[in-house]
Amino acid sequence: MRHSKNFRKFSRSSSHRRALFRNMVTSFIREGRIETTVEKAKDLRPIVEKFISLGREDTLPARRKAYGYITDKAVVHKLFAEVGPQYRTRPGGYTRIVKGGVRHGDCADMALIELVR
Repeated sequence: MRHSKNFRKFSRSSSHRRALFRNMVTSFIREGRIETTVEKAKDLRPIVEKFISLGREDTLPARRKAYGYITDKAVVHKLFAEVGPQYRTRPGGYTRIVKGGVRHGDCADMALIELVR
C-alpha cells in the first residue's frame, strides 16, 4: 500500500532534491515559465504557489523566509515587487501546467509550467 508517500524522490538524495527545487523555483520566478517534466512540474507547483502567497504581503519575516529558500536576491526582489502584488486579489491558483510532447532522449513527458495572468 502507498500510505504516507506524499512526494516523488526522483532517484535523488534529499539534499539533491532540495537543491533541484530551489533552483527550479528561482528560475521559475525569474522567467515566469519553465519547461520541465510533468512530474517535476506537479511537484514544483505547491512550492511556487506558497512563495507567491508569501510575496503578496511585503513584510520582513516573509522576505527572510524567501531569502532562506530562493538563491538569488534579485529574484526575491522581483517576487515581492512584481509577482506578489500582481496576485494580491487572487485567492490561489497562480500557476498553470500545460502538457507538451515528449523529450527525444528518453521519451519523458514534458510540460510547461507558467504563471497565470
